[in-house]
Amino acid sequence: MNAVGASRYAPEWLSLREGADAQARSCELLEPLREFLSAARANGGTGTVTVRDLGCGTGSMGRWLASRLDGPQRWIMHDRDPDLLAGIASRMPEQSADGSPVEVVPEELDVTEVTGDYLAGTSVVAASALLDLLTAEEVDRIAAACTSAGSAVLFALSVEGRVELDPADPLDGEMADAFNEHQRRAVDGRRLLGPDAVEAATSAFELHGATVRTRLSPWRLGPQERELTAEWLRGWVGAALAQRPALRAAGEDYLRRRLRTCEEGGLRAVVHHRDLLALPGPGGRA
Repeated sequence: MNAVGASRYAPEWLSLREGADAQARSCELLEPLREFLSAARANGGTGTVTVRDLGCGTGSMGRWLASRLDGPQRWIMHDRDPDLLAGIASRMPEQSADGSPVEVVPEELDVTEVTGDYLAGTSVVAASALLDLLTAEEVDRIAAACTSAGSAVLFALSVEGRVELDPADPLDGEMADAFNEHQRRAVDGRRLLGPDAVEAATSAFELHGATVRTRLSPWRLGPQERELTAEWLRGWVGAALAQRPALRAAGEDYLRRRLRTCEEGGLRAVVHHRDLLALPGPGGRA
């Protein structure tokens, strides 16, 4: 995930998770998005798809999506970490799905401050692993801005708070509960949504008149992903122990056991996420 306002993780972590992210994102939501963009072109649009990628990090969402949409595209990559934006154009595809050119423009931005006027002319607002780092008020402001601008919205890989580990361990549930509490914590007076983010975003977009679809997008990690699994475990348990210090002794032993099993190739994990597509106009959930 990318933190609001700055990268929470090093580029090495973002690179490590990119393959799992790409496999997890829901392709099922692409068809209604393509239909929306095709209708916009048929109704007198410019023909160029303008995408704003909020909290873009190293650009993994753009690398995944740009090559799956037709037509010329202009990607405006937003992050508040200038180090992540440096050279980002060279890491993006040069062509869309039908061979049309892809233009890339880096732009520093606090994603919580977008407005409908700012988004005017934007075809798609995209983000990956962002919603759970926002507050309910911030999500509502973004929903209002996107629907006011008539933009489609594709927010991928929001955590759901559910983790399945095989083999199971008696501490799995307690670690998951503590991690979810950590995701909902208050930061500088902001109460983060954490695993409640997709539900809150669905309500916000529908309140502002959008049609919302959501689909599951879980990471499925096995022996081939043991490096990612180990790094995810360290972060997952670390957040849980930060939230519940009384768990530290048991949690550190739990982490050692889990990492040993992971290194031996015996650990599998399903980390649940959900993707959200919001399109302007009525129609309700689908």
